Amino acid sequence: MAEEVWVGTWRPHRPRGPIMALYSSPGPKYLIPPTTGFVKHTPTKLRAPAFSFRGAPMLLAENCSPGPRYSVNPKVLRTGKDLGPAFSILGRYRTKTKLTPGPGDYFPEKSTKHVFDSAPSHSISARTKTFRVDSTPGPAAYMLPVVMGPHTVGKVSQPSFSIKGRSKLGSFSDDLHKTPGPAAYRQTDVQVTKFKAPQYTMAARVEPPGDKTLKPGPGAHSPEKVILTKPCAPIVTFGIKHSDYMTPLVVDVE
Repeated sequence: MAEEVWVGTWRPHRPRGPIMALYSSPGPKYLIPPTTGFVKHTPTKLRAPAFSFRGAPMLLAENCSPGPRYSVNPKVLRTGKDLGPAFSILGRYRTKTKLTPGPGDYFPEKSTKHVFDSAPSHSISARTKTFRVDSTPGPAAYMLPVVMGPHTVGKVSQPSFSIKGRSKLGSFSDDLHKTPGPAAYRQTDVQVTKFKAPQYTMAARVEPPGDKTLKPGPGAHSPEKVILTKPCAPIVTFGIKHSDYMTPLVVDVE
């Protein structure tokens, strides 16, 4: 009879691990801050002032003071140096003269209303520009919103349509001759979209580096005049005795 109460193959058993539904509190997952102490005190409670107990201070050594090693000047007192009056010879100070008002610049007769009690006095002056009556906008400065059309404010407007003129683009009056022809478009190079073939250029003939100056030909030489390779009699030439750069002898002929 007990097995007929349960439907299916599931039967109650002990859970393998902790189930959060079995606990009414978060359990040991959260740490409640303490209400005592100073560190990590709960912010929901008032925290009393905390004091710490320190140990006894260390005893000072006997030789902590400098002792009589310093010699204090006897003329230096609590109020300064104990010296006699001293004088020095200095130049005369230059005093700056300032222009001060004289007796004629004051008006004591006008101080009666400030010294004695007086009745209130008023003056009639011109109207200021700040508090002008016409500085506020008038009725004509305001404009009520329209109640017709698509720009109504606070009211429901019906859909509105506008009648526009016929467009000249694509109509019978459009001049098709003004459109660009096939020659107006630049043809895309085939090498942009396909494999580029090898290219060669025909350059000029490369000459090796050398001397390009004009050289003498066979006709410029005279081999018959060469006597250095043949035996010949001694040849004597008559030259000049003086230098070419000396001044020649000038004889005046009358």
